[in-house]
This record gives sequence, structure tokens and C-alpha cells, in this order.
Amino acid sequence: MQTMKRARYFEKPLFPVLTLGILIVILYYSVIRDLVGDWVIDENYSHGFLIPLVSAFFVWRQRDVLRKIRWSSHNLGLVVLVTGLLMFMAANVAVEYFTMRFSLLVVIGGLILYLGGKDLAGRLVFPLLYLVFMIPVPYVLYYTISFPLEILASRWTAGVLSILGIPIFREGNILYLENITLQVIDACSGLRSLISLSALSAAMAYMTQKTVLKGAILFLASAPVAIAANILRLSVTAVLASIYGEQLAQGFLHKFSGMVVFIFAVISLSLIGGLLRWLSFKKNIGSFAACC
Repeated sequence: MQTMKRARYFEKPLFPVLTLGILIVILYYSVIRDLVGDWVIDENYSHGFLIPLVSAFFVWRQRDVLRKIRWSSHNLGLVVLVTGLLMFMAANVAVEYFTMRFSLLVVIGGLILYLGGKDLAGRLVFPLLYLVFMIPVPYVLYYTISFPLEILASRWTAGVLSILGIPIFREGNILYLENITLQVIDACSGLRSLISLSALSAAMAYMTQKTVLKGAILFLASAPVAIAANILRLSVTAVLASIYGEQLAQGFLHKFSGMVVFIFAVISLSLIGGLLRWLSFKKNIGSFAACC
């Protein structure tokens, strides 16, 4: 009798899931450890601790639907799994951290598809893809994007101060005021806010928008909102610097303005999301009126 019970237990999906999960943790232990280390030391990715929690919340919201899905193996999952493992081995040899870390998501996705089938994988595809936001982009790409953003922010900040009547001269990413010189460095490029807001807007789009198109619009809106918010923060900092000097502007007020502007960006994204929902509601009302 005990043998029969044990056999039935091993036929359940829970056992292979737990077994393969443990094997993945063992295989990717050093990758996960170094990834968490980056979250600790890199301020650009300090939000990495939240991403797995948000992804888990997305899965939890679907718990009733997920319980009803019948697990069925799909051979395509095995192909995805092998592809992820090959990515891991190649990246490990080349010491390419982004690919090595991304392969973890590919392997997990392959396992979900192979063990659970298309229905389960379809339900979990977004929570899994959302984990991409916890992986730091390659620094080559980071600096390639950062410098143009520095120039853009410097140019627009100089324009704002000129409109306000504050004498300013710009040379590249350096702003010359009457009593101070400010340099727009990597930390002030706005890329950090762009990364954080992209993760936030993706979550908002998934939870609030009913169509892929409107979700994509809300997600893409994070880029101009982040850039505009950063220009506003730099402009406020430059104004403070011209009035009170560098020490005050780059101290508490500079950090405080950063928090205020980030809140402004979040509110802006919320308003855009609300507008998209309102347009959808208006369209539905119009369709209902036409039918009547």
C-alpha cells in the first residue's frame, strides 16, 4: 500500500517541479548570488529586490485560474530548456553576465512549457518576462544610452533656464552659470529613473489596461515621462544652485527634488493610464449607444 501511494505521489507534477527547481538553484547559485550583489551595490538596480515580489504577485492574482489548468507536457518546452542551458554554457565561457542571467528565465520558461503545457505557460509568460527588469543591462549598452541622455538633459535644462532669465552657457554636458559650474554626469542622465519607471509602467500596463496596444502605449510613455522628469529635476537643481550655491543645491534639496520629481513621474503615468482607460470606457459607451 505504501509503495502504491508513493508511486501516485511521484506521478504528480509537484515532485518534478520541486526536483528541477532545486537543480536550477544549484546550477544558477553563483549567478543568483552575484545578481543580488549587484542589487546591493548598484543604485541603478536597487529596485531589483522588488521585481521578483511583483512577479510573484502577478502569479498569485491568477491563483484561481491556475488551479483549474490541467498540466500537459509540451515538447517545445524541451527545446526552449536546452536553448537556455546552451546560452548559459556559452555565456559562462565568455563571461557575459547579462546572457548568463537571462538564460535563467529561458530555462524556467522551458520547464514551465515542458511540464505544464501551453495553457500554463501562456498564463505565466508576463510574470516571467517581467523578471527581465531585475537584470542589469550590459554596461557597454548602459553608457551608450547614458551619454546621449546627458547631452539631451543638458540642452533642455539650459533652454529652461534661459526662458527663466537665468544666464547660462552650455558646453556638452557642462552647464556654466554665473556663480557655479554644473556637470550632468551619468547619475544625472535620467537613465536610472527610466529603468525604474519602465518596470513600474510595465506593471501598471499589465494590471490596468485591457488591450495589448494600450498597455504598450502606457509602457512606452515611461521614456518621455522619465526624460521630462529628469529635465525638471536638473532645472530645479540649477535654479537652486544659482540662488543658494552648489552645496545647498547638491545636498538635501537635490535629493529631495529627486524624490518629488519621481512622484511627479508616477502621477503622470497614472494619469496617462487613466486616460487610456477612459477612452476605452467612452468607446464602449458609444458602441452600446449605437446598438440601442
